[in-house]
Amino acid sequence: MPLGVEPFGMPEARRLLITGLVQGVGFRPAVWRLARQLELSGWVRNGPAGVEIQLQGQAGPLDEFVRRLPLEAPTLARIDSLEPRDSAPESCDGFSIQESRAGGPVATAIGPDLAVCPDCLAELFDPASRRYRYPLLACTRCGPRYTVTRR
Repeated sequence: MPLGVEPFGMPEARRLLITGLVQGVGFRPAVWRLARQLELSGWVRNGPAGVEIQLQGQAGPLDEFVRRLPLEAPTLARIDSLEPRDSAPESCDGFSIQESRAGGPVATAIGPDLAVCPDCLAELFDPASRRYRYPLLACTRCGPRYTVTRR
C-alpha cells in the first residue's frame, strides 16, 4: 500500500435534512442509536424545517445510515423527504443529540394526540412501577402531541 493511503479511505461528512412527521415521535434517539451502531460521529437536532443530522465517518457506513434510517425510524414517524448532501467535517467527539434550533418559519408536521399505548397502561397499573397511577403517563409512541405543542 502506498505511504499515506488509509485502507478504508478518508472520512467523509454529510448533512441530512429530514422532513415529515419527525418531531415528538422519538426520531432523534433512533438516529442516535443507528449512528452509534454504525460508528459514525456527529449530531442530530430538531430545526424549524425538520430534523437536521451531521454525520461523519467512512463512505460505506454513511451510505448504510441513509439506506437504513427510513427502515428503522420510529413507528409513528413519517419521512416525507431525506436530503443528504456533502458537508465540511466538524469537530465531533462521538454522536450527540443537540438542543433544538429555533429561527425561521416552522415547517414540520405535528402528530395527532394518541391513545395511551399498552406498555404505558401496564406501567400505569403496576403497583411496583415508579409511575403507578401517574395521570400524565405517555411515551414516544402515545400521548398528546398536538395539544402540547406551542409552536
